[in-house]
Amino acid sequence: MTWMEYLVFAIAIIVTPIIGGFITGLDRKVTALIQGRYGPPILQPFYDVTKLLSKEKMIVNDFQIFAAYIYLLSAILSIGFFAIKADLLMIVFIMSIGLVFYIVGALATRSPYSQVGAQRELMQMLAYEPLLIFVLIGMYYVSGSFSLKTIMSHGRLLLDLPLIFLVLCLVLDIKIKKSPFDFSTSEHAHQELVRGILTDYSGPYLALIEIADWYELVLLLSMIAIFWSQNLIIGALISLLILFLDIIVDNISARMTLKWMLSFSWIVGIVFTVVNIGYLYFSNVSR
Repeated sequence: MTWMEYLVFAIAIIVTPIIGGFITGLDRKVTALIQGRYGPPILQPFYDVTKLLSKEKMIVNDFQIFAAYIYLLSAILSIGFFAIKADLLMIVFIMSIGLVFYIVGALATRSPYSQVGAQRELMQMLAYEPLLIFVLIGMYYVSGSFSLKTIMSHGRLLLDLPLIFLVLCLVLDIKIKKSPFDFSTSEHAHQELVRGILTDYSGPYLALIEIADWYELVLLLSMIAIFWSQNLIIGALISLLILFLDIIVDNISARMTLKWMLSFSWIVGIVFTVVNIGYLYFSNVSR
């Protein structure tokens, strides 16, 4: 890495949680307006995290705390490598490692709520991880590389991979736990598992999880934005539009079953990927 890449890496990991917290606050505000409420201020997520960091440290076991730090570290590394346009396959792999520790950390407690929430989080991971691989396959087919720099040089992936773009949008919906995919935890009152996988996290360690979620939210929105890397401002607007649509879906849909989520995500992912790549293949052959 050059000194410029180190600088970009550092700036990315500092700025990203600010952007992620602001987007989360905007999410809550839009949700409240849709529901006819005034809602919390947009800066409320920052107030919440600041308050959590100042609370007393309550430890269930040491491994759970270790898992929270690894989850945050993987999120930081993922966004940092994304900022310097590293290998996208490696970035997704690093993000997945953090999620595995997140799940195992919840399983390390004796709380039935935490355990069931972790099992549901694992099922959600099984739903969207194959979809991320499908997205990477489509990008590789078009660009011939997993390098983010090469992928972004294509400029307008959205025109060549519209169905795979929809697959990535589905990944975003599952990953940020919006209805109908809010199984492992939820910010809404209808979650019967209290906070699910987060039940035994509190104080500063819950703050670590919240900050890591901000990193991952920005990372997924950035992956959507590079589908129009010719103009990243337009790409960012597209990603925010998708997030807004996810918020609307979250407020008008009920939570489905885990079996439905798995079958729906895999069928949509496989069909859309095969159709999209098949169309590109036969289009190239006919030329």
